[in-house]
Amino acid sequence: MQTSQVLTNRPGKARVDCSSIVARRRWTLILNPLRILVSLFERLDPMQWGNLRSRIILAAAVLSMIPVAVLAQETALDLDGHAANPMASADGKVVVLVFLRRDCPVSSRYAPVIQQISKEFAAAADFWLVDPDKTDTPPAIRSYLSDYNYHLPALRDPSHVLVKMSHVQITPEVAVFGHNRQLVYDGRIDDWYVDLTRSRVAPTTHELEDAIRAAVAGKPVSRSEVRGVGCYISDLD
Repeated sequence: MQTSQVLTNRPGKARVDCSSIVARRRWTLILNPLRILVSLFERLDPMQWGNLRSRIILAAAVLSMIPVAVLAQETALDLDGHAANPMASADGKVVVLVFLRRDCPVSSRYAPVIQQISKEFAAAADFWLVDPDKTDTPPAIRSYLSDYNYHLPALRDPSHVLVKMSHVQITPEVAVFGHNRQLVYDGRIDDWYVDLTRSRVAPTTHELEDAIRAAVAGKPVSRSEVRGVGCYISDLD
């Protein structure tokens, strides 16, 4: 496992609609197989062009690659290795992604807080735990969830699809997506931690809870991005 690095108060990135990122990936992944298909047809002997059955089989073989490629790039993975897209929920709830690392002490300290907030807003928001560490295995993640008594669905994000969509940079940080699946807040849960070794007796601000309330009400979040304190997510592009 890679050693965590401390990162605090890094400057935020430009905010974009997550749907635009997904759309660009989708068209790239669709057009590339189509280009392959055209290239294969061009290489066929002229006599083979009249064989409709061969053309249909060839087209089906190439085009069958498209859904798998799109799915792999647009979603993370559940702990059984299946593609899972937290944005695909049809229940209309706000979506909250909580990014954690097993080797980050601040992430672990926030476990009771995360569970309390998820219970408080269970009727209005869907919560997902996201592990962005490319080296973590499903058994290791399951063991971590058991150790901290988590009962929330967990995802692996080894390709950092959700990391990039959410603009998060460290763990623990969260991303809140409104009813229209636009990113409305990314950053810390609250201001409990001053730095990696110092914490307040109790937090004085509650950014995650404020963001959820605003998103549920369809109102703008007062502070849409507040960087937190914790461990750097490695291999960010």
